[in-house]
Amino acid sequence: MKKNLRVLATFSAAVAALALSFGACKKAEEPGAGEGGGVSGPIQVKGSDTLLMLSQRWAEAFMEENPEAVVQVTGGGSGVGFTSLLEGTTDVANASRPIKDKEKEAAAAKGVSPTEIKVALDGISFVVNPANPLAEVTMAQLGDIYRGKTRDWGALGGSGRIMCYGRQSTSGTYDFVKERVMNKDDYRADIQEMQGNALLCDAVARDKFGIAYAGVGYAVKRDDVKILAVKKDDASPAVKPTLDTVADGSYAVNRYLFNYCDGRPEGVTKAFIAFALSDEGQKIVEEVEYVALPEDVRAEERAKLQ
Repeated sequence: MKKNLRVLATFSAAVAALALSFGACKKAEEPGAGEGGGVSGPIQVKGSDTLLMLSQRWAEAFMEENPEAVVQVTGGGSGVGFTSLLEGTTDVANASRPIKDKEKEAAAAKGVSPTEIKVALDGISFVVNPANPLAEVTMAQLGDIYRGKTRDWGALGGSGRIMCYGRQSTSGTYDFVKERVMNKDDYRADIQEMQGNALLCDAVARDKFGIAYAGVGYAVKRDDVKILAVKKDDASPAVKPTLDTVADGSYAVNRYLFNYCDGRPEGVTKAFIAFALSDEGQKIVEEVEYVALPEDVRAEERAKLQ
């Protein structure tokens, strides 16, 4: 009898140990639960080239805190991000413009519910070659240059034929400049379209007659291009894009930058966006020369994650 009791006790202990072991393995394998208490699993972030550098920095810092998470970041333009979100090939669409009505309609047709989350502020810099004597320009003059109405620097105190550089049509920056600077008019037919802010600055650095636009985060680090001060109108002061002038709205060409996801974000996607909105994430925003969100705006965006 005692022998049978010892066998039963041994068997019960083995079953208990097996159950504990199984439970521990199951918990470790649950999606989104990392061994170190962080999140785990892969996500894709695609879209705006303006947000590319910032998102890469966020991803690096986020993965340091969550070593079992994998964040893959690629660019291509805001339009590429929205298309990828609708096709289900990205978890987060980076955008430097709000989603368009036709994109909302396409999303609804596919059963996708885009959630918009503001993650940073940005200013669009207009840059010329350092040899260009021009130091400031009005919004109306910029519009005339990009429409093709003004084609020679002589009209602005310089000399030589103006060579215009801009983003490709899938870029959110392309759309933003068209709306804010050109009142939705068409770009001049001879504009040289390029994919990426760095390429635009490279072109102007080589071309003494060139003008281009680029996110302030790219342009401010370049010493081979000149950033123009911009006047809202003839009576307004000329203002250069800086962290302060973008934040307080005194610089005329500013905008929000966005993350979009399908519905309310969950798991690694939610944790990644929450990191972007955290104190550490917003510190990275400032390190790459964008503008951190005002605290009241950040609180509103955080509420969308709940």
